[in-house]
Amino acid sequence: MWTASSFVIASMIGTGVFTSLGFQLNDIQSIFPLIMLWIVGGVVALCGALSYSELGAALPRSGGEYHLLSRIIHPSIGFAGGFVSATVGFSAPAVLAAMALGMYFAAIFPAFDPMWVACSMILVFHFLHAFSLKWGTLFQGWSTGIKVILIFIFIIAGFMMNDHQVISILPKPGDMKLIMSSGFAVSLVWVYYAYTGWNSTIYFAGEVRNPQKDLPRSLLLGTSFVMVLYVLLNYIFLYTTPISEMVGQVEVGYISGVRIFGQTGAGIIAIGISFLLLSTISSYVFIGPRIMETMGEDYSYIRILSKNNSQGIPVYAFILQLAICLLFIFTSSFKQVLMYTGIALIITNSATVAAVFVLRKREPELPRPYKVWGYPWTPILFLAVNAWILFYTFKEQTVESIIGVSLFLASILLYYLGNKFEQNTQI
Repeated sequence: MWTASSFVIASMIGTGVFTSLGFQLNDIQSIFPLIMLWIVGGVVALCGALSYSELGAALPRSGGEYHLLSRIIHPSIGFAGGFVSATVGFSAPAVLAAMALGMYFAAIFPAFDPMWVACSMILVFHFLHAFSLKWGTLFQGWSTGIKVILIFIFIIAGFMMNDHQVISILPKPGDMKLIMSSGFAVSLVWVYYAYTGWNSTIYFAGEVRNPQKDLPRSLLLGTSFVMVLYVLLNYIFLYTTPISEMVGQVEVGYISGVRIFGQTGAGIIAIGISFLLLSTISSYVFIGPRIMETMGEDYSYIRILSKNNSQGIPVYAFILQLAICLLFIFTSSFKQVLMYTGIALIITNSATVAAVFVLRKREPELPRPYKVWGYPWTPILFLAVNAWILFYTFKEQTVESIIGVSLFLASILLYYLGNKFEQNTQI
């Protein structure tokens, strides 16, 4: 359970929380709504984790949304969910973490090109996880522990700072209007991305020793723990650093670190954040190929992705993921990748949570070792907030929203084209 929880924590803590506040400040510059962003995002993630826990405990098999949607709704929807998860769901976040690492590293050592730092880290972790399950999981556990310690040091040092900003988390006139605004809803896409990873254990459920008990525990423990850290960390960013210095900036952790520790100390913290991001890259690189492996087991035209080496590692799936990651690095900007990744994941996660209702109706007698707490309101809240986010993102970020939806629809088309190809081959 602890290893599974470490993957949840490592997948969640990383790029989003250390990069998204600067973009949120473009639309919102009031403290209470900014903190509420992270509380609302955490509550939504917990609702999603509770809903996924029921599905994962009842149908324990690696593959995540691919397995669950295929089994419960339709193979084409499952294929689309798996394809989105394997590409933008894990490859893109791994790239974003690598890009952020490159930016933080370049802030300390300007001679290094951020893009080539990102490329090098992607190559290193694909090599590590593709050839050694033992060393890969060992690194994951230790790096996650160090990551959490670094964040606690940052938070404690921030609270001890004397020359801090005068802020209040209490609501002021106009804050409720901001919370109901389109800017708040669009900013939730950044927060949603920062919480991405709350469902990590689902993707390798088949490798968890006691999935009926440990899946729900790892998802709930990891998500609750990260939500507390996120709220505290963003409060420290606002408590220590003037808003004007962070607006539109990616490396807000480094900027805040300069205020807390001085230029030299901030350099050390930036190195720490870079190490923290290594853990995030590692977790995404580890999980993504497991989805491709499960899909390869079910479809002959991509069966090569299910082939394992002597340690049971899907090497060809790792090679494909590596190619996708390098394509992202050399063709897309940080902000572009983050926005349409967040939208595509909202669609996929919403379809999976909706599957809780479908499975209960179709198979009421199916053994359910864990049932979602607060049913039906927990999954309803998750779906309602996501629908609200999507409505405003389509209104305010139309192009990115269309790309996100197109990825899902193109995946369904790919499913039918692949089946057609398989039928023609058999003939």
